[in-house]
Amino acid sequence: MIHCTKRIFHPHRYKLYQIRPFSVSSVSKQTKLYDVVISGAGMIGGAMAAALANMPMFADKSILLLDAAPRKSSSGVSDRYSSRTVALSPATKSLLEGFGAWEGIEKMRFQPITRMQIWDSCSPGMITFQNEDMLEPLAYVVENDILQAAIDDIIDSTTNVTRYNNALVSQYRMPNKEFQEEESPWVRITLASEENIETRLVIGADGVNSKLRTDNNIHTKKLNYDQMGVVAVLKLGESTENNVAWQRFLTTGPIAMLPLTTDISCLIWSTLKDDAQNLLRLEPSSFVDAVNNAFWSDSSIDPMANYVGTVLDNALTSVGLEGSTSRQLPPTVLDIEASSRAAFPFGCAHASRYVAHRMALIGDAAHRVHPLAGQGANIGFSDVSKLCKHLSDAVHAGADIGSMYHLAAYETESQRHNIPVMAGIDGISRLYSTKWSPIITLRTIGLQTTNAITPLKDLFMKQAQSFT
Repeated sequence: MIHCTKRIFHPHRYKLYQIRPFSVSSVSKQTKLYDVVISGAGMIGGAMAAALANMPMFADKSILLLDAAPRKSSSGVSDRYSSRTVALSPATKSLLEGFGAWEGIEKMRFQPITRMQIWDSCSPGMITFQNEDMLEPLAYVVENDILQAAIDDIIDSTTNVTRYNNALVSQYRMPNKEFQEEESPWVRITLASEENIETRLVIGADGVNSKLRTDNNIHTKKLNYDQMGVVAVLKLGESTENNVAWQRFLTTGPIAMLPLTTDISCLIWSTLKDDAQNLLRLEPSSFVDAVNNAFWSDSSIDPMANYVGTVLDNALTSVGLEGSTSRQLPPTVLDIEASSRAAFPFGCAHASRYVAHRMALIGDAAHRVHPLAGQGANIGFSDVSKLCKHLSDAVHAGADIGSMYHLAAYETESQRHNIPVMAGIDGISRLYSTKWSPIITLRTIGLQTTNAITPLKDLFMKQAQSFT
């Protein structure tokens, strides 16, 4: 018989409570107990499992990764490039390096971004980002499949991670903080196969429709942008170094090209739902024309904003500051990869809580953002980094890893980090969705002024690069 008593206290949000004595015999012999169960084996859930498994504090801990999908066979890197990509920040790269996944990505493929150019279709407003010393690229474009494969390879090489494929969860039974002596103090997870699992801590990485979040009645604020993202693999008309990320704000949403090779880029076009469906139906040649027109056409120029922007640009360049004369022309799109076009809906969501007793949410299960800033995956990896740190602190202190004290510390740090960024991205989306001339003029002034003030622009760049 093993007895334990712990008193756990968070001074700001949670009441004092006591874990009563319990017996190991209270855990069914048919139910295996894991230290951590991660529900969801996508790139964020997989990274959580791989990162924990490679932490010294978790060397003797048992970790279970629940994957609702069948296991994919490893067939190496495909010759065809994928239209589903992520732009990883240098901080995310460091996280992946920490548990060995970046080495796998390097053996496959990725493309660095050394310059970004963002401009307005309604005015001369423009901003560029570039590392002058070139010691570190601004970001790294990696295809989702390659990132997932690199993470899965690390998981397969660990000895303390068990992976269940085709593992659909039918129920989460969360323990009462004041359980009776014969009750189990652990989270019980029932799979569709009727197998029961128990764990000291369950981590929800099960996406925007998280069952773990729903079963815990965690309120989630959702916004609908009435937009979809059209993606495709583009073949460029000329072969270049191709290390620039291009983004132009159209009246219907931003359009962006991310580099994949010297002559191939990935398209992410945010537009209205009806427009997205029309783009999917276009013949390849007409679709290419639409993409080139979106990057090059001046048909949406606002006269007032154009005049004010031109005057401001002349004033900035006259005193030696950077103006729109530094603008580069985007590459011409020649063709698209067959069958690479697809579309997916956009939305914004944020859970009011990331944690509960013996439970934590990460990635899209906790938050979802508009992809215009390319930070959705980086915010998720930031959750992984922060939760790993606080769980390691708990183990180091000899504390219960499911205790609210350390989980609440993760929630506080992550929300302080995530909420301002999410609000900023939502604000940019709304700012560029208007066609009202005074607002277009004001945003033009703001964009050009920020571009001209190097310390301010560098601050934005450093914030984006440090996303974990």
